[in-house]
Amino acid sequence: MRRIMYLILPLLFLHVSAQRWKPFGYSPKQPTQEGRVRLVGKVPSSGRVEVYHDGQWGTVCDDGWDVAEAQVVCRQMGFPGAISVTSGGQYGEGSGKIWLDDMNCKGSERSLSECSFKGWGVTDCTHREDAGVICETGANITSNRQFSVDNSLGLSNDLGLLFDSGDGCDFSINVRDLSEETELTICAHRLILMIYPELNITNESRNLTVDVSQTCHPHVSAFLRYLYTRQIDVSITSAQCLHQLSFIFGVKKLMEDVGRVFTSLLPEDNTFQTHLSMYEYGIRTGDLVLQENVLQYLSWNCEFLITSPLWSTISFNMMDALLQRSDLVVKDEASLLEALERWIQDKSAKISTEQQASLLNHIRFLLIPVDKLYEMQFSSSVLHQNHEKLYLTGLLRGFQFNALPFSKIRNKTNNRSNDYLPRIYTAKEWSVFINDTTPTINYPNYNRYGQQQYDPYGRPIRIQVPTFSTPAHPSVLYKEKTVQWQAQVFRNAQECSNYGVSCKSFPVARFTASGNQNSYTNTIRFSNRLILTCKNQNNVFHVQEFKNSMAVIPNNSSMGLPNPCPDDYSFRFVVRPEYI
Repeated sequence: MRRIMYLILPLLFLHVSAQRWKPFGYSPKQPTQEGRVRLVGKVPSSGRVEVYHDGQWGTVCDDGWDVAEAQVVCRQMGFPGAISVTSGGQYGEGSGKIWLDDMNCKGSERSLSECSFKGWGVTDCTHREDAGVICETGANITSNRQFSVDNSLGLSNDLGLLFDSGDGCDFSINVRDLSEETELTICAHRLILMIYPELNITNESRNLTVDVSQTCHPHVSAFLRYLYTRQIDVSITSAQCLHQLSFIFGVKKLMEDVGRVFTSLLPEDNTFQTHLSMYEYGIRTGDLVLQENVLQYLSWNCEFLITSPLWSTISFNMMDALLQRSDLVVKDEASLLEALERWIQDKSAKISTEQQASLLNHIRFLLIPVDKLYEMQFSSSVLHQNHEKLYLTGLLRGFQFNALPFSKIRNKTNNRSNDYLPRIYTAKEWSVFINDTTPTINYPNYNRYGQQQYDPYGRPIRIQVPTFSTPAHPSVLYKEKTVQWQAQVFRNAQECSNYGVSCKSFPVARFTASGNQNSYTNTIRFSNRLILTCKNQNNVFHVQEFKNSMAVIPNNSSMGLPNPCPDDYSFRFVVRPEYI
């Protein structure tokens, strides 16, 4: 159960000022529209950095983000300078474009867009890496200071008591369920409801009828009380009803916030029933954020989802959306195809042949292990017979992929680059758990300065590093060309020091390659992932990308999902080779 607190309304603020100012008494000069910057946060002097380009606002990745870049932003905003920088999406995740990455400012530039960066929109970041700043405000303070007196919390409580008592109520809300023919009547105050234009309530209005399912009736009173107080409790059982009521009443802010709260509650339902229901509801209400949050969670937990009884109940729209994603965590592409074939057979009477073909076309036949490709051609299932040409084309392209160098087939991709892009495959050939049975190799112990460490008796200290090997690429051409990997998790500063690594936060994972990796750098790159999974539950709550061989584990405030098992989770390292 979580408490969402909001201020009541702008009209509930009392401003005492010597003259009429804009909020916070601050009006910085801005450059021309293109390249303009803004801070998204609770106060004007700090927040997530966003830059305007090509007609839309976008964020800045925190790669290369330092004090010099912050100084440029703050001065561009009209502040005297920067106090500090923030990273890892500490001011919340933005949406849309990530315009800037790998920033490199001298600190003297007049605007952020004058600094060196990769190029507009060229990035390998996600919004979890949105950069922020905290600016100095001294130069913007004058003798005509402005004060805000905010007693809205007390008024919010009083309005809640007014709703509870029903005193002076002059408007009836009839809540009914047409299928069950049940009705609930709640007395409210027209003046409060007139704040919400979606309801079209006038001085002459006396009642309003709302149609919601009977299961949501217990939550209607709490929702209406929110209209008075801006406070409400949200649980896994009430989230969908509150989201639906917010949609009906046009309370967009609550709808968005309930969607975010629901995201934090996703790990609590291991049956996937709530996820499927909320996704379909997100489709109906057009809530793209809710749809994406659910899809990401299901993608990370796809390995468990395809064995769930609810797999066969997934809608065509959800299946189509899932199969287009590269962040699906599955054993391999063949197991995903088998699960899809099973789903199609269960749904054969409800989906058309064209819909079946569109889903099968999302399968990346090129990445199916070649031995399974070979066995596939002998299948006599009805599905194979109905889509014989599609399967034969997939098999042919799969065999070509395994027989020819990528340079030969690169120009024949027909812009279907995802066909060559691996998902997150967890088969033993490509992943490893770190535990007490993981094979290790003895290495000399160096400190962070590259100096050999010795024990008190002058003997060289040697350390155990967990290791495993993978092929350089799924193609048969690289089957015998292996890469040796070292997988480590550092939980404190001492462990980092023992291995000669500088760590800024904990826990942190390191995944390094040795051997012949450098001989493939012109053809193959490794976009590896770290999967965090609860040991005693079937759910993945976070997937982190390795950058420069390191993956910093974010805390609950910066993680997309809260850690449901903070003291009992496992690390799974996944190798993802991609053709360049």
